[in-house]
Amino acid sequence: MGPETLAQVLRPLRELFPAEQHPDLLVGLAVSDDAAVYKLDDETAVIQTLDFFTPVVDDPYDYGAVAAANAMSDVYAMGGEVILALNICGFPPDLPPGVISEILRGGAEKVAEAGGVLAGGHTVDDEEPKYGLSVMGMVHPERIWTKAAAQPGDVLVLTKPLGVGLITTVLKADMAASAHIDGAVESMKKLNRQAARILGQVEVRAVTDVTGFALLGHGYEMAEKSGVRLRFHLGQIPFLEGAREYADMWLFPGGTCDNERAYQHGVTFAPGIEEEMEQLLYTPETSGGLLAAVPREQLDALLERFEAASHPCWVIGEVMEGEGVEVII
Repeated sequence: MGPETLAQVLRPLRELFPAEQHPDLLVGLAVSDDAAVYKLDDETAVIQTLDFFTPVVDDPYDYGAVAAANAMSDVYAMGGEVILALNICGFPPDLPPGVISEILRGGAEKVAEAGGVLAGGHTVDDEEPKYGLSVMGMVHPERIWTKAAAQPGDVLVLTKPLGVGLITTVLKADMAASAHIDGAVESMKKLNRQAARILGQVEVRAVTDVTGFALLGHGYEMAEKSGVRLRFHLGQIPFLEGAREYADMWLFPGGTCDNERAYQHGVTFAPGIEEEMEQLLYTPETSGGLLAAVPREQLDALLERFEAASHPCWVIGEVMEGEGVEVII
């Protein structure tokens, strides 16, 4: 479902659950973010999220692992740790049990890697396979990250390269090189747990994970909720090997156009940026990295910590006064 349609269908629900009647719901429909957060006491808040989708890769195990990593990513984007997960499954009745077992094994091993526990789930018959997780995480109520606190002068960092959405689309067309597929799968399977822990060692203003609404969509949401303008430097944005090549071939998924229609009113591109690159920045990502706004004085310490952990991190822009998103060369 596109962002405009989603906002429309959720609007009546907000009226049913007014924020003033649910003071312990710290993040919900009224202040929508990457996940819901409910305060239990002064020391503990629960993060609740879910995500599932159809296969994006051919290997059943990898599909399960990618879907699980993607579902758990919202917990890390809120600054929490994964505690508990439940499977969400829709499988064709004639899908071999061995294939289903591999999908579930891929998801379960990712939950274990995250330090959580998988405790069951629910299945239905469906013509096309669908798999994901309902995830519960925990966070201190005073250490919740949201999209809504970026400030002018902050630096924007990204913890994974872009391009998996385009590469997996080319894979479905049987036109992707094996090396490009391997790189995309490795990126999607990588948890954002370590990146979130490193970010938590310094002051962080705002965080989101880059998934279905692409860098520009999620960036626009951060800008809008924070009341600021985000500036991205195209030359500093990392892309997976093959992504630029496939962009030149115009093999974009349908979600690219959906994102462009939804966010183009708030996005400007500098003259000289090719249309192919504009489209690539609108292309949905799966299990993408964390986009964070960090005070400039914290940047050196943050980059040192990422380097010490041998974890990639790219400085891709800055926060300015104003509104919307701009991309410059």
